[in-house]
Amino acid sequence: MTAIGAFVVELGRVWRRGSAPLPTETDHVVEAAVEAGVETTAVAVAGYQAAPAQENALFNLFASFVISLLASRGIAFALRDRRRLGPFRNVRLGRRHIHHFVPGIALAFLSGAIAIVTRNEDLEPRLALLFGTGMGMTMDEAALLLELDDVYWTEEGLLSVQIGAGLVGLLGALAIGLRFLRRGEERVLPPAPAV
Repeated sequence: MTAIGAFVVELGRVWRRGSAPLPTETDHVVEAAVEAGVETTAVAVAGYQAAPAQENALFNLFASFVISLLASRGIAFALRDRRRLGPFRNVRLGRRHIHHFVPGIALAFLSGAIAIVTRNEDLEPRLALLFGTGMGMTMDEAALLLELDDVYWTEEGLLSVQIGAGLVGLLGALAIGLRFLRRGEERVLPPAPAV
């Protein structure tokens, strides 16, 4: 929700400073809104492209963390009442249920190890996507790891580290995303008029 709010605020800023006519200046408000949305996307892309690789890696890590945290919880919720959801299903080896923190830890360890071994700054933003995804999958089940019990759908499971970690990730992505947007505004939009 915070990211959507930030996009809406940025859309308003770009709409005021960009080339799309304001709602009070046109009879075609929807077309103007689409134009402002396209321009806002151009601002975000330009800001991302202008950022150093290290900032892109940090943004990718936060964004993939939040997305995988929410996706893991949503998929787990959907699987409660069914055996499969598209390619997703509960995995069992014998009688043992394999929780999604297991591939999450493997993904984070593998991408982290590759980043350390290669020391390739151009590769780090891509590896950060994998690392953040692994973190999200792992932190979604943090309560299970802390309690050493399957408390996923209990109060302990819902109110543990997940909320704090999710908020930190979401706010971190928002803060870094705003830096991209400001840089993008500098590259795409005309300078703000002096007051």
